[in-house]
Order: sequence, then structure tokens, then C-alpha cells
Amino acid sequence: MGKIATREAYGLALAEFGETYKDLIVLDADLSKSTKTDTFKKKFPERFFNAGIAEASMVTTAAGLATCGKTVFASSFAMFAAGRAFEQIRNSIGYPNLNVKIGATHAGISVGEDGATHQCLEDIGIMRTIPNMVILNPADATEAILAVEAAIKHHGPVYLRFGRLAVPELFDRATYKFELGKGIELEAGTDATIVATGLMVPEALEAKKILAEQGIHARVINIHTIKPIDKDILIKAAAETGAIVTAEEHNVIGGLGSAVAEVLCENCPVPMRRVGTQDKFGKSGKPAVLLEEYGLTAKNIAEQVKEVIKLKK
Repeated sequence: MGKIATREAYGLALAEFGETYKDLIVLDADLSKSTKTDTFKKKFPERFFNAGIAEASMVTTAAGLATCGKTVFASSFAMFAAGRAFEQIRNSIGYPNLNVKIGATHAGISVGEDGATHQCLEDIGIMRTIPNMVILNPADATEAILAVEAAIKHHGPVYLRFGRLAVPELFDRATYKFELGKGIELEAGTDATIVATGLMVPEALEAKKILAEQGIHARVINIHTIKPIDKDILIKAAAETGAIVTAEEHNVIGGLGSAVAEVLCENCPVPMRRVGTQDKFGKSGKPAVLLEEYGLTAKNIAEQVKEVIKLKK
């Protein structure tokens, strides 16, 4: 099983779909080599624009192009795309419900040595608060490519979250079915459910193996669309397994764990634990070391599953 960063797949997807979708335009904030939008730039230079280190201006330019009938991807690091340009995304894209896609790369703590200022652990929470916004957080290269295609086909604002770190290839594009707003049960189980997104999906699958060796059968659900979240699959899992553990490379406040808790609290309350960064900033370090230090591992997911099972009635 090979590894490829979802940001790499993002660049490949833009270049591929640029052939089919002639109205597709890509903007970048002077980071095209890092965000991988330079792959599109090389193939379609007349449809690529570098806005410079001016994310707010890039987003409003994208909004203007969208009013002219274009499908626009505006890209930067997640910290700058979601953080620096929040007002423009809210007022110029979300409010008028324009067809702009925010391609945010280098999300999460796995950015590594760039440190806390660049490790965006709040972006999902920020984007979740914007009406009309769809949020996609792919787990591997296949999902990243299909997420880009789904974003193009969806008319309206979309926030796509991509990582810098190479991750395992989990899915086969020829057979994998990607539906916006639909979660996917990857593994069956009856004792508890692990709900994971992005980089934490392979960790959730590994946690299931660890638990199986101890006689615990965990269900694993992949949530690639955090907004709108698939309420049906979550309610069903809660009702059938009686316990939930969420896993995300994001602050536990505002992200996947919060979204799942909101659904279950209103519809099917069960014991729940959230694996993610525990309301802390990141810091500089090797990605693998940071993921271990902040508990974003299969081992910690498995431990939380065992703890939450104890709380079942």
C-alpha cells in the first residue's frame, strides 16, 4: 500500500478536471508549489492567477469571477485560507452563496516543523459556522480527487481540507463510491463505533485491529463530509453499538467531535469520547512525534474505545 499526500492528489485532480470543466479557474496566494496548484498552472496557465500574499483579496477576486459564471478554486494553507480570509469567505462567498471552493492545504498538526502558527487546528470549526458552506475532509488520495470532483459538481461554497503528510492509499478509485454528505461504514462492529475523518481514518482502522485482539469488536465509520454531516449513519451506529469515539486531526472543540456530539445529543445520546488535540496549540516537531505526543494514534483511539465501553448501560 503506497502513500501520497492529499495535497498532491488535489493538484492532480485540478489538472485532470480542468480538461472537462472549461469554466474551472484556480487562484493561489503565492504558494502554488506547496499547495500543488502549480500542476494546474502548468497545464492551463490562462486559467490560473497568483493573487500574491493577499488571501482576502484572492477570495474576493474568486467571488467576482464566480458571479461571471466561473467555478473557482482559491487555495492557500488552511491557516491563511480559513483564518486570514474568514470575513471575505463569510461575506463575499457564504452570504451570496457563490460557487467558490476553498482549497486549504497543510491543515492539522502533521504540518510538522512549521510549528503552531502554521498548524491549523481550528479551521473546521471556523468554516462550520458559515451558512451554505460544505466541508470536505478526505482520508486519502482517492477521496481527495473525488472530493474535488464533488465540489465542482456542487453549486455553492465548499471548503476542502488537505494535508501535507503522505498518508496510506485506502480506497480504489475504480470502485469507491463518494457521495457528498454520506458517511461510509468501513468495518462492522457491535461493541462501539469509531467515527473518523481525514488522516485519522487509517488510525481508526488500525485501532480496530488492536481491539479485535482483545475481543472487542469496533465499527469504523469514515466521515469525509463534515458539513452536512450524515446524521442517519451516526444515529444508527449509536443505537446499535451504544458508544462512540470520534477521531480527528483538529481541536476537539468545533470539529468532527462537536458535530457528532450535536447530532447524538439531540437524537440518540450515548457515551462518547473525542480523540483530537485537546484545546491546545501545536508546536514544531516531526509529524510522527507530534501525532504521538498529542494522542492522534491508533493506540489512543483503542484506549478511548475501552474507556467509553465501560460507560455503557
